[in-house]
Amino acid sequence: MAHRDRLSVVQAYRFALDLTPTQRRAVLAHAGAARVAHNWALAQVKAVIDQRAAERSYGIDEADLTPAQCWSLAALRRAWNQAKSDVAPWWAECSKEAFNTGLDALARGLKNWSDSRNGKRAGRPVGFPRFKSRRRSTPSVRFTTGAIRVDADRMHVVLPRLGRLKLHESARKLARRLEAGTARILSATVRRGGGRWYVSFTCAVERAQRMPASAEARVGVDLGVRHLAVLSTGELVPNPRHLDAAARRLRALARRASRRVGPDRRTGRRPSKRWETARGQLARAHARVANLRRDGLHKLTSRLARAYGTIVVEDLNVAGMLANRRLARHIADAGFAELRRQLGYKTQWYGGRLVVADRWFPSSKTCSGCGAVKTKLALSERTYTCTCGLVLDRDVNAARNLAALAVTVAGSGSETRNGRGADRKTPLAGRVAVKRQPGTATAGKTGIVPPQGRTSNHVLTYAS
Repeated sequence: MAHRDRLSVVQAYRFALDLTPTQRRAVLAHAGAARVAHNWALAQVKAVIDQRAAERSYGIDEADLTPAQCWSLAALRRAWNQAKSDVAPWWAECSKEAFNTGLDALARGLKNWSDSRNGKRAGRPVGFPRFKSRRRSTPSVRFTTGAIRVDADRMHVVLPRLGRLKLHESARKLARRLEAGTARILSATVRRGGGRWYVSFTCAVERAQRMPASAEARVGVDLGVRHLAVLSTGELVPNPRHLDAAARRLRALARRASRRVGPDRRTGRRPSKRWETARGQLARAHARVANLRRDGLHKLTSRLARAYGTIVVEDLNVAGMLANRRLARHIADAGFAELRRQLGYKTQWYGGRLVVADRWFPSSKTCSGCGAVKTKLALSERTYTCTCGLVLDRDVNAARNLAALAVTVAGSGSETRNGRGADRKTPLAGRVAVKRQPGTATAGKTGIVPPQGRTSNHVLTYAS
């Protein structure tokens, strides 16, 4: 049972593995079993859907159609258990969790596709699940039951059917929590990426309640390409541009792989050993870029969450920004979405809150001194000049406007359930609507804040 002074969260710990050739073959066998179960169940579901569609085209009544197949994990698992002896006579060689991994992925994919078609799922449309290829899919297997533990030496983990696997680094952080009773392992996932095998432990963790160094302090964070983040305090966080730094090597490795003899599905040609080697080198180079980017974002977000009680960021339309072919690569390399995601849960860990300004809020066009709003501001104008005499870097000006926005949220009055949201641009007059982010204690409530000086009719979501 969690104590009152503790915060219960679901946290993941990932460690690199050093597997022997025998262990690599065993893990690949389990990942292949997950793929076989996934493809078999998908074929069964697709056959029923196609049969029902064909019968409808013949004019058969709905009551006389072939019975629909249930897509739940339990139903797929029952169907697999009845047919596994014929489909996979070798099923006893792998753990049951391997087949459950593929069936669970299919059940979630079908549910997401169905909810997207019926309008129950927001965001981009979700396509129908596809068959997994042995070469193109990422090998992965997930264990939820059985012997899952960290060895006493903290350099080995024990997984069902796979046995004792050596870690590339010490698991002391997780082991200390397990020994203290503040963490409980829910599942373990073994996955290959960037030429290495990793094991990820999903744990229920009880974290001690903490407070930021300056609980009353607030900071606005303006994200960009020239500087990764500009804070309202005037600090400029440089953009490391890891992808640009590694672009020359990535191009060379890609050219090397293109000159090798790769696989060909049409002729059944198998790839050469040199092609496999070149592809592995390219994957490791990309993985290094991703690791460097992830490390930098974690350090930045942890520093902000520990220092400030309130952090304000913008709800950027990253998908629309990627349509600019001149900036798409740089925007993708910056990792705006990952930075906001990390701030979301780290502010909860350290006792702060994250305020997300609506994407229509004119943070760059508004003067942080007098509140005047420009009708147009070209992207090439890097200095904001106002008639009141303010001359300031446009990014610093935007960050100050974001920081000032937190005062309006903090002073919100009674909350109502009018559910107002902003899905279009609204005029710069009236009142401010404050909408709590789903998942908080008061999700779905919206408070209307009376005008306090200069305000604008924009929606702010925040997580406390």
